[in-house]
Amino acid sequence: MTRMTAAPSPHSPAGRPRPGLRERKKIKTREAIRAATYALVGEQGYEATTIEQIAGRAEVSPSTVLRYFPSKEDIVLTDEYDPLLVRELRSRPAGEPWTDSLRYAMDRVIDAMTREDPEVLRTRARLGVRVPAVRARMVESMSRTGRLLRGVLAERTGLDPDGLEVRVYAMSLAGGMMEVYLAWAENGFEGDLRDLARRALDVLEHGLPTGNP
Repeated sequence: MTRMTAAPSPHSPAGRPRPGLRERKKIKTREAIRAATYALVGEQGYEATTIEQIAGRAEVSPSTVLRYFPSKEDIVLTDEYDPLLVRELRSRPAGEPWTDSLRYAMDRVIDAMTREDPEVLRTRARLGVRVPAVRARMVESMSRTGRLLRGVLAERTGLDPDGLEVRVYAMSLAGGMMEVYLAWAENGFEGDLRDLARRALDVLEHGLPTGNP
């Protein structure tokens, strides 16, 4: 079976201050736990992989694993792409059309995702399709993404982040991107992920191809 390794975060801006020693140790521990998890899942499957096995492979204690990640599902799904999306959106000119900003930011996020170990990216998507617990945690994560997007939308538009329209739009976007990822897995990873995301954004902007329902 293909061996998987969790790649270090590929999208830290060059101009950001280098983290201190304590933070670097935390990052190293998180990456070791992720790498151990993906390796074990690749070898024996998700259900057979336990927190104790992950801890042993990562050379940490089970309590350390759970301190960094509350559950096995969190190890698989936790990443830095939501903060990256927010940073990219906030970096765009204030007068730029929102949909242009969104397409730019999504391209940057997908570029970062596809620079990871390709098998890790595909495994996450497969688990979201096949494992109910992972799928449920993906939905929870989608809610967090939606809240972050509400904040960015409010900054750009001056609208209330808790307003119904902003909430509906943000969650439509977050849910749409999750469906892109799952559909990609369900269809054997056919097509370019960036192109699929652009198609989803077109739906949000223009409605269904046959006309607005």
